[in-house]
Amino acid sequence: MSFFNKIMDKAKHHSHSSSKDSGRPYGSNGENAYVTPPASATPGRSFDNQAQNDSSRMSIDNFAKSQQNNNQPQTSAPSGAPAETPSIESLTPETTQKTTASEGTDAVPSTHIPQLNDPPATKPVMNKGAPILPPGNQTLQQQAEHQEEVQQHQPQQQFIDSSIIQQRQSRPKLKLDDFHLLRTLGTGSFGRVHLSQSKVNARFYAIKVLKKSEVVRLKQVEHTNNEKHILEAVAHPFLVNMWGTFQDDANLYMVMDYVPGGELFSVLRKSQRFPDHVAKFYAAEVILALEYLHSKDVIYRDLKPENLLLDAQGHLKITDFGFAKHVPDITWTLCGTPDYLAPEIIQSKGYGKAADWWSLGILIFEMLAGYPPFYDDDHLKLYEKILAGKIKWPTYFDPNAKDLLKRLLTPDLSKRFGNLRGGSDDIKRHRWFEGVDFSRVLGRQIRAPYVPQIRGDGDASHFDRYPEEQQPYGIHQDDPYRNKFPDF
Repeated sequence: MSFFNKIMDKAKHHSHSSSKDSGRPYGSNGENAYVTPPASATPGRSFDNQAQNDSSRMSIDNFAKSQQNNNQPQTSAPSGAPAETPSIESLTPETTQKTTASEGTDAVPSTHIPQLNDPPATKPVMNKGAPILPPGNQTLQQQAEHQEEVQQHQPQQQFIDSSIIQQRQSRPKLKLDDFHLLRTLGTGSFGRVHLSQSKVNARFYAIKVLKKSEVVRLKQVEHTNNEKHILEAVAHPFLVNMWGTFQDDANLYMVMDYVPGGELFSVLRKSQRFPDHVAKFYAAEVILALEYLHSKDVIYRDLKPENLLLDAQGHLKITDFGFAKHVPDITWTLCGTPDYLAPEIIQSKGYGKAADWWSLGILIFEMLAGYPPFYDDDHLKLYEKILAGKIKWPTYFDPNAKDLLKRLLTPDLSKRFGNLRGGSDDIKRHRWFEGVDFSRVLGRQIRAPYVPQIRGDGDASHFDRYPEEQQPYGIHQDDPYRNKFPDF
């Protein structure tokens, strides 16, 4: 069976989640429905090929070459996508809560779902700057050598609270008895996420519980250990922070920030598509998070609305680091969400941090249009469309947004924004972000366009209900897998 047929077979029989499904909060590998999504945003879009038999693989590069004469330009919006000018008839917005707030306050609490006729949240401030482009086309090796130079242009993250990392390193080892495990927030193929409350400080956390036997069976040991090592080394306002890990004979436990506002995915589906200034707000926060991860030589590899959570003030937190990897130069693993895969991943050429900037382009397009630029129910045809690179641009797109997306969604690594000598500054200086003060974004001083209604600490109303785990945690039993997770 060919590699692509294996992918398709896996998708058909396991709802796109046989080895990892990132469609639920906190990387819970869930297989559950959301607000009814269109076909272009099916929950659980992620996959990886770690468990595939390499001897039977047909490389994506060979597939692309064999199909290049059959590629047809994409001349219409994806099947299942909204019409070019979709109706934004409500969903009646819930009651808006208003509070007075001076310039620079964190947010104005509101449950108003962003609509197309909403005014910009902030007055533009001029911020000009020209991108610096490298000369000519570059080979992948040249791009890898060039990455260090790009990295030097990333701004210093002075705002990062290093005390978070210090607290992790200095605090006593956490254990199951330190927490009250409350309701389930999400479930998946090898674990679930619980809302939990600390017996020590009474704060609420999200604890991801992974069954060791299932992690091993699904060949996710490396991904799980990678996730743990990466999360304990990073701390950022727009990332879900991890506070500690522990294990018992049957399970692994990861103690994370509890982010009560639910997924950006749900807000986008209710809105159908975001007004320009709303998409710009969320894109700005994602850029700063990716910029920070890349400064640590970490590729995220699974950017999409399902993996963006909203905190109580309406700001984003990137969650689910199951596919994240420390990559100083390039890697070859095929993993991620098919709609969001960069061409270099599909072609098995090896890829680096530039793949995340391609995914940023897909995310911005999906926020503005309500559907991704490349889509097909058949993954093989989807990959053909990505490699062909033909995009049907909605007429309502802002010209500056379209220009930025063209610079992000280019297969030429020597021209892709974020991968040039200016690094992420090239993106932030683009005309579409004119008027965005990224230092204020960094300080969470820009009012969020949508603030979820939170009734108090521990409110989980923005998450679906699930049947609770029947088998109690912490039971002593034989543990044949402890040596596979030595750092938990």
